[in-house]
Order: sequence, then structure tokens, then C-alpha cells
Amino acid sequence: MAEAVPDISDTPVPLKDPEPEPQSEPQPHPEPEPTVDPTQNDPPVSEDNGGEGGGEEEGGEGGGEEGSNSSVYRYIKEDLFTSEIYKVEIQNLPRFIGFNDLKKFLNKHGLNPHKIKIVGRQTFAFVTFKNQEERDRAMKLVHGMQWKGKVLSVRLAKPKADPIVRKRKQDEGTQGGGQPVPKRPAEEQDAEDETPLSEQIARAVTPLWKIPYEEQLRRKEQEVETVLQNLAREIGNNNKAMLPWLFVQKEKNKNMCCPLEPIRPSPQQTEYRNKCEFVIGIGADGEDKTVGFRLGKYKGGSCAVVSPADTVHTPKSAIRVVQAFQRYIRTTPYAVYSPETYEGHWRQLTVRTSRTNQIMAMVFFNPQKLSEEELGSLKKSLGQYFTEGDGRESRITSLHFVRMGQRTSAGTEDLPCELVAGDEWIHEELLGLKFRISPHSFFQTNTPAAEVLYSAVGEWAQLDQESTVLDVCCGTGTIGISLAKRVKKVIGIELCQEAVEDAKVNAKANNLTNVEFHCGKAEDIFPTVLNAVVSPNVTAIVDPPRAGLHSKVILAIRRAEHLKRLVYVACNAKAAKNNFVDLCRAPSNRVRGSPFRPVRAMAVDLFPQTMHCETILLFERVDYSANANTDANNANDTNSAIANTEANTADSANANTANCTEPQNTQN
Repeated sequence: MAEAVPDISDTPVPLKDPEPEPQSEPQPHPEPEPTVDPTQNDPPVSEDNGGEGGGEEEGGEGGGEEGSNSSVYRYIKEDLFTSEIYKVEIQNLPRFIGFNDLKKFLNKHGLNPHKIKIVGRQTFAFVTFKNQEERDRAMKLVHGMQWKGKVLSVRLAKPKADPIVRKRKQDEGTQGGGQPVPKRPAEEQDAEDETPLSEQIARAVTPLWKIPYEEQLRRKEQEVETVLQNLAREIGNNNKAMLPWLFVQKEKNKNMCCPLEPIRPSPQQTEYRNKCEFVIGIGADGEDKTVGFRLGKYKGGSCAVVSPADTVHTPKSAIRVVQAFQRYIRTTPYAVYSPETYEGHWRQLTVRTSRTNQIMAMVFFNPQKLSEEELGSLKKSLGQYFTEGDGRESRITSLHFVRMGQRTSAGTEDLPCELVAGDEWIHEELLGLKFRISPHSFFQTNTPAAEVLYSAVGEWAQLDQESTVLDVCCGTGTIGISLAKRVKKVIGIELCQEAVEDAKVNAKANNLTNVEFHCGKAEDIFPTVLNAVVSPNVTAIVDPPRAGLHSKVILAIRRAEHLKRLVYVACNAKAAKNNFVDLCRAPSNRVRGSPFRPVRAMAVDLFPQTMHCETILLFERVDYSANANTDANNANDTNSAIANTEANTADSANANTANCTEPQNTQN
């Protein structure tokens, strides 16, 4: 069994223990604003991933008129659960402590936190609990406790202000305490008011929509270049033995740690998203029960919703579903769910489309106090509308109803789906293979570009008939299944049970018998699976969520010396940088096994009209058995081979982008 180790996924593990710092009286800290996706439906207060608001109100006394319905703190006085009223601040934490470290520490002492928010590399954290008893017990137990040479201090923390109410007060010219607040210049407000809603929503969800595609690609490639330059410095700081090799790489590759191949464009730049999540709310034009994208961020005080009809990345088939669904909900007596008051019912509509012309719709609904009979009648009416009524024109083939409570976080993967009409799933075609997709299963949102991505992964993995592929965070099995015919065995690991079931069905549907899938957290399963693999030719392919791999997975990879090659697919290279550094970190008691080093990288554009892209990095194990000269020669050979690939790829990229024109809004 692997030894328990501190988490290294949040912050780099120091090469040596830090010197003890002098103790000082801790001071209270304001809690920062969270980063929130403007298209997400849930207010920051309900998110378990650090959705904490802040600002000047944190230091106040609850601000504003006590008992007033417009108070920025009114939500904590209502008969609804919010952990904000059970929040504490733990101060004087040891350096380099991450989320998992603090959670394990609290669990070890019998405490069960509801939310944990660690701000960067600071030595304080905000923790909320589910009730006053748990909060008070935590304060009594943790205050004065020693942890890694630090004496912890605990104090009550102020709840954050509701951003919607705060924004309203700003518009009215007052803060929570009735104090005047500065307003934006009138010309800025007038310019925003005069901008068509179609353009405002385009800027919100596709900020690069007016920029020529060649320029979009250049910006994304430059962003990845910056990440690789920063990574070179981080690797050098954490593995001095790699400095000679890094010096050569930086000289050849514009200060990057490895060659960066030309970005590969998306074959389709508009109407490419096969999964769209639409908010249900009050329209920016004042129309009730509007389905579309949120114009701003909840933390910015905006709940206005705008139709997706003019957005360039949304397929027309999805827009038809939105319009039909909007007509339906406007005929019902049920109100839109309000993230401000927690009243109402209609919350979200998710639409998935495919090349096979199948369409899945998921309706998220807050039942509040409706009876099962009332809910049954609603589901029956909804199904009839889309199968027999006016909704038939949207051609939905799979319709699901999802009950979503008022305190459900932004993650909806665990919510059960109730089939209302049609099939339980839809099917997609990719690289000549067929894949079943269930409501909660992950599948890349741009199928044509995913084919480009997976083809590149297959090229870089350097597989043969004796290879074993470990497909980590495999989703519906797309990467492993697309490579299965080239290798001896594929082993997939995925957290979502629905996706694992889909992956097994997909392997069988494509007549593959050398594929197996395991369900569970990668950090729990991967070490055991990896230790059981006896093949001398093992390649890991990882495609983790935005935050990257858990530290246990990285440590297991480092310990498995027979694993010589790793292909890392990152949807956010900046967020995954700690993973990259830990793969290359010098061996120590904490991080065992020879390090890896990056040998090539490339961006693939899966998200045209936005600043996002996928990044592929190929890591190879450092061979300490070879002498330095041989190692250098091998590096030169690798760079020479990559240079040839770059020339061919550049020709291909130029051919793909030569005829690209500026994306235009899709008009109905």
C-alpha cells in the first residue's frame, strides 16, 4: 500500500523544510471574490469549490437596514440553509498547505467541514460548517492547536454580501449601510445600454467572435508559449540536475522547456458546441421565463438572460430546442428559480447534439414543495409537448427531467435523471467509431476538433502491439477505444458511473475485447491498477478535469519506473502547471522515482471564438543509467525529429487556416 503523503497538487512541495517563522498576532482577512463562469446558473454562495464572495462588506456588521428585504445579508436570515452563517477563519496555517491537507487535518480531528476556501499561498483559510454545533466545536478544538510548528488561531468570519442585492444598492447609489457609492461614468453606461443585446451576449460567451481566426490561433499559441516558459523556470527551481538540459532547450526553443509545435486549428469554427447549458431567468429585455445565456456574472450582480439565437458557437438544432422549451415554460404556472430569493422552479436547460442528428435535452427543475402528483403531471405534459405538441419541431430524441434543489452546487453530475420521453442516451460518431453518451457522461464539446486532438495523442504515444495504455479520466472511453486496435491492452479509469457504463457499451459496440474500465476516483484506483500492470511497454494518457490530477496519481506515476511515457492532455495548462512541475521534480522522500521531462508540446483549438484551447504535453522518463553525453545526443535526436514534424504540421495548419474568414453571428 502506498504511504500517505501530503498533497502536492495545490502548491509545489518545497525541496527542503522551510525555516520556522516568528509567531505574530494574526489579523482578520477580507475574503476575495470568486471566479465564476458567466454561463453558470448557480450563485457563488452555493458552490462547494470555493465560491466565496467578499469585498468591503466582509469587515462590516451585516451592513444595511436590519430586517429589510433589500439587505445584502437578508439571505442569511431566511428559512433556508446557508453555511455562510457557520463560517470561521483559521489563521496562521503552515506554509504550502493545500485544500486536501487542511481537509484531512480537520477530518483527522473528527471535524466535517462543508466548504473550505484557501486563498492562494496565504496562511489563512475560510471554513464553513453545516450547523452551529459543528462550528463551535471546531473553534474550541482547533484554536490553539499546533500543526507543523504553527499555533492555529480561529475566529468567526463574516458572511459575504449577496452580489445581486449589492449590485442593486450600487445602482440605487447606496451601500448596505446607506453610504453613497461611486457610479460608473454616464458615457460608459450609455454605451453599454446602446449596444445590441446580441453583441453583448456574444462578448460574454464568445469574446473573440469578431477577431479573425488566424489571430485567435496566434493568441492561443502565444498563451501556451508563456506557460512553457514559466514551466522551464519552475522545473529548474525544483530539479537542479535538469539545469544543463534545460539550458539547451531554452536556447533552442525561445526560453521554453521543450519545442512547441504549431497549433492545430478546429475544422469547424462556428456552431461547433455539442453540449450547451442554458440558464432560465428574466430576460435582459424584461421578458419573464427567458432561456439562454447569462449576460454577466452572478458575483457581478447580473442575472439577466439573453437568447442564444445570435451566438456563433451554438448549433441551430440546439437553438430550436431552446425556443420550443421557452414557449412551453411560458404556458406553465411555475416561476423561474431566483438565485437571490431561492424561490421558483425552472433552473436550467442542457442540450446535447450529435452528428447522428440525435438530440438530448435535460430540464433542471426545483420542485420546492410540489407534490409527486403535481410533478408527475408536469413531466407528462412536458413529454407530450415535445413528442406530440408544438415541441415536435425541435426533434428531441432523449428528454430527461432533473430535480435540482435550491442548495445544489454547480456540479450536477450526481443528480438522478428521470427519462420523460425518447431514448435514455444519444450516440456520436468519432474517428469512424460509435459512442453512446448518457446525460452526465463527459464527451468533448467539439467533435471534429476532438478527432484532431485524439489523432495527435495517438501519434505522440508511439504505440505498438505490445503496448498497454492507461487511459486516466477516460470519460466514455473515447481516447482508449480509438487506440485499442493498435495496442495489446487498454485500461480506463473514470469517476462517473454513467460514463463507465457507456465506455463498456462503446467497447463492445466497436468489437473490442482488449479494453477494460474501472469506476472510481483516479487517486484511489490508479496506484493499484498501475502496480498490477506487468507489461514492459506502458504508456499513460491523462485527460483530467480543469484542476488537474490528484497528487496521489502523480506520485504513483513517479514510483512506477516501468512507465516511461506520459501524454498529458490539459484543458487549462496554467491550472495543470503544478502537475507538470511535480512530474519533473527532483526525487525525494516524498516524491520517489526518476523524474519525467517534457519533450514536446502543442495546442489544439477545441474552443473557437474563446481564449480556451487544449494543450498536449509529452513527458518521457529521465534515464539516469545513461551518461550525460548519451542523454544529450538523445535529446538532439528528439529535437531533430520534432523539427521535421513541425515543418509538416505547419504546412497542414496553413492549409487549414488559409481560407478562414471572420466568424459571423448566426441569425435566425
